Amino acid sequence: MAHNQIPRQAGIRPSPRAVLGRLSTGAGRGTRITHTEHLPPRPGTHAQWPSAIRPEVIDAIRAAGIERPWAHQARTAEHALRGESVVVATGTASGKSLAYLAPVLSTLLDGAEEPSGRGATALYLSPTKALAADQRRAVAGLTAPLGTGVRAAVYDGDTPVEEREWVRQYANYVLTNPDMLHRGILPGHPRWSSFLRALRYVVIDECHTYRGVFGSHVAQVLRRLRRVCARYGSSPVFLLASATASEPAVAAGRLTGVPVVEITEDGSPRGEVVFALWEPPLTELHGEQGAPVRRTATAESADLLTDLAVQGVRTVTFVRSRRGAELIALIAQERLAEVDRSLPGRIAAYRGGYLPEERRALERALHSGELLGLAATTALELGMDIAGLDAVVVAGYPGTRASLWQQAGRAGRTGEGALAILVARDDPLDTYLVHHPDALFRQPVESTVLDPDNPYVLAPHLCAAAAELPLTEPDLELFGPATTELMPQLEQRKLLRRRATAWHWTRRERAADLTDIRGAGGSPVQVVEAATGRLLGTVDAAAAHTTVHEGAVHLHQGRSYLVRQLDLDDSVALVEEASPPYSTTARDTTTISILETTTEIPWGDARLCFGSVEVTNQVVSFLRRKLITGEVLGESKLDLPPRTLRTRAVWWTVTEDQLEEARVHPQALGGALHAAEHASIGILPLFATCDRWDIGGVSIPLHPDTLLPTVFVYDGHPGGAGFAERAFHTAARWLAATREAIAACECEAGCPSCIQSPKCGNGNDPLDKKAAIRLLTTLLAGAPEHPPAAE
Repeated sequence: MAHNQIPRQAGIRPSPRAVLGRLSTGAGRGTRITHTEHLPPRPGTHAQWPSAIRPEVIDAIRAAGIERPWAHQARTAEHALRGESVVVATGTASGKSLAYLAPVLSTLLDGAEEPSGRGATALYLSPTKALAADQRRAVAGLTAPLGTGVRAAVYDGDTPVEEREWVRQYANYVLTNPDMLHRGILPGHPRWSSFLRALRYVVIDECHTYRGVFGSHVAQVLRRLRRVCARYGSSPVFLLASATASEPAVAAGRLTGVPVVEITEDGSPRGEVVFALWEPPLTELHGEQGAPVRRTATAESADLLTDLAVQGVRTVTFVRSRRGAELIALIAQERLAEVDRSLPGRIAAYRGGYLPEERRALERALHSGELLGLAATTALELGMDIAGLDAVVVAGYPGTRASLWQQAGRAGRTGEGALAILVARDDPLDTYLVHHPDALFRQPVESTVLDPDNPYVLAPHLCAAAAELPLTEPDLELFGPATTELMPQLEQRKLLRRRATAWHWTRRERAADLTDIRGAGGSPVQVVEAATGRLLGTVDAAAAHTTVHEGAVHLHQGRSYLVRQLDLDDSVALVEEASPPYSTTARDTTTISILETTTEIPWGDARLCFGSVEVTNQVVSFLRRKLITGEVLGESKLDLPPRTLRTRAVWWTVTEDQLEEARVHPQALGGALHAAEHASIGILPLFATCDRWDIGGVSIPLHPDTLLPTVFVYDGHPGGAGFAERAFHTAARWLAATREAIAACECEAGCPSCIQSPKCGNGNDPLDKKAAIRLLTTLLAGAPEHPPAAE
């Protein structure tokens, strides 16, 4: 592809419409845009800061160029100063940081004047280290005129040991993450006693990211924090910042365990946003079972990043996977080298798993403008101030509308116009969305799903709480209704022992090490270069079987490596540098059994159920695929141990009479169920805050527990994450959208855009598209008019 360089005049930004116009020129480019949404500019609404904000803070804000606050900032500050926990859920770049910083800084200055010494303190929690570091820079710039009244410091895994003692003793604004709170601060709370005793505010930034199992863990960490604070005589106010979300006060209340006021009316201005939906073209290649194959979102996004860089348009491309971020950066660098040898060095990848010094260097280069384009995972999605971007390319729907708008909002953060492009993957949900734009642009963002009462989440936190301070009867109410049932089990397992009026932790090891709050389930696997012993990075334990198995291709900093050995006992993957012309994809097999049916409702003769299941999964092989086209080159067997998961699932059954009515003959039954299962997993993220990698599915023509044809969709986390339950409560709309997505696809017999799955353990065989449509039509005919209400 030719990339014509268009010089960009210094200080002049091209309009988003003009940039999109250039991208859509060329052979076949215009037909790839399925929809363009124009969001007009919006004026801002000013207000006055509350009178209780100290004048020094207002002067410092003015010195930063902000004369008056937006209306939502002033309202948030008012609630905070009144001692009311509050969540501000407004658009990206709407100034949420200032909304909570103004009352926090004012209170810290008040405390600095107290004769008692340390005065008030505040704790800032961020889901990522990068965001905490970015916030530290912002606070430093804002508080420079305030002298020593505000002493802000980052306290995370990258903080040198010699600095940690200073932070504990002297900092009054500590920026950290839930992981460090869980593993470091709470278990060592006596050393933090003066800080916790004076704790006035807890800021929870980007709180919409605390969903599923991770969110459930963080909810219990916050309850442990509240309990320890109460022991020291403090009761902090929670200030939460979120991307636009549905019912933010409900989600924030479930996360913190306290009543929360919500601020959702956005008073900030917004520049014009041009949002294009982009579908890569079909190729002449054929994939599994002879299905047509679209050009990959990876290759298409790399082309767009290349063209935008040539135009001088500062761009971030968001990618779902670490491997995808590396690939897009690598392809763009190679293509830019053909145009201008100075450009490849201005493109880079950014993802989790990099060493701290690598991440910091990339963040500095992005801030300075040295980098023109970045291919990033969601590690960069959250509110980092990367002002100056002109465009965002989203390579594949990120799983939720909230996340999509969060990523798109990275561009145009200085109030300028912005271009956002969603590039569809060859996937049922992506295909559905680029042809149903109303599902993106006319629907509210999702509710945040989390379940703090999940026993797999709650149990280790009860142990951690008991290790911090012996648990008493009054404490049990704080941790939720499931606590009373769990305590005897923890005693029986000899994890807790009751003495007099309290439960005590009985083991020598640290109770906080019982669980990984990210839900990874074990120690991260270290990726080590075999020849040198150099640590390249880490991979989550849960992902190791599928990503660093023997023979897997592993990408790091633009270099590719082959995995020579995966040592599960020592959690090490040994790799050596190589340049294979393919990527690898793991294959697995899954069986499922029903442990308990919690709820069951009739759908005509069919049944819709929700309950507990046990899933056994084993990675058995991997495919080698050509890098750009995705064409399958071969398959290799693997010998890895099976993994067992107890979780929650939604499932539906159909009867023989319904199969006859749907004209689904016995030889087509397996393919019909399998196709419906794949497509329903692909569509579920429209109805629950998950993506298809959070959930799994199994379809069986005759399941031994139901004795009927059955389709299961289950949460991919121990104890469940709330996604299957959400599917149960929205089943009629969810399965109707599934049927429509299959029927609307232009392929003849099924393809990755409708019924094929990228993670199918059976090689996408059997699948029957037409039988699946007839089966779902019959199933939906019996759906009740009044579906079960969510609790």
